[in-house]
Amino acid sequence: MKKWTLLALLLSVLLVLAACGEGEEAAGEAGIEGEVYKVGIDTTYPPFEYEVDGEYEGIDVDLIRAIAENQGFEIELEPMDFGGIIPALQAGQLDVAIAGMSITDERKEIVDFSEPYFDAGLTLVVHEDNEEITSLEDLEGKTVAVKNGTTGATFAMENADEYGFEVVRFEDSPSMFQEVANGGADVLIEDYPVISYAISQSDLPLKTVGERLNGDQYGIAVLKGENQELLEAINEGLAELRESGEYDEILNTYLAE
Repeated sequence: MKKWTLLALLLSVLLVLAACGEGEEAAGEAGIEGEVYKVGIDTTYPPFEYEVDGEYEGIDVDLIRAIAENQGFEIELEPMDFGGIIPALQAGQLDVAIAGMSITDERKEIVDFSEPYFDAGLTLVVHEDNEEITSLEDLEGKTVAVKNGTTGATFAMENADEYGFEVVRFEDSPSMFQEVANGGADVLIEDYPVISYAISQSDLPLKTVGERLNGDQYGIAVLKGENQELLEAINEGLAELRESGEYDEILNTYLAE
């Protein structure tokens, strides 16, 4: 009898442990379901993020909303200057950032990125009447406008000495665009899809010139080493949106010719 009693006891313990394991696994899988995450965006960055009549729109906005719905979590959009987004992640004021943010080695020291969700690339932009500037080699003695905190600003600072131009900085894209349109700066450096959209949607007297300056890719960011479960869900949601065709529908809403 004692042997059978011992065996029954062992079986009971194993069943309890197995049930606990299944419960922990289920809890892990549902760890982000129903959670609310604060998402940093820069609403001066169409077609990726902008505001119309108090509503936030754009590729990034639609994409993160679709990912959240796909993965069962909620988001609160927090608009701010682009340069303040990573510091806000570091301060714990944001959980996620999606702001046309290029994946760079420097940023990877502070944040973890999702899989790339958009292929971008920097370009030179001049006044529509400017026939003098078509490449970096034409920038000696010129003034180049950039937006603080962007890869365009980093690129300009890294190449200013080599090509002999002066860099002027701005806090937002519209101010930078207007500076070149008004003749205050000779050229600006911006992500190609952003400036192409801005020119097509407005009466800005600007044009893009030359080849792409780099091959930037955009990623969704969380603070390095934090929110890894959320980052995995973002990647899973992004993959499912691509597979279903919803990803292409979002892009075509804003970029279709």
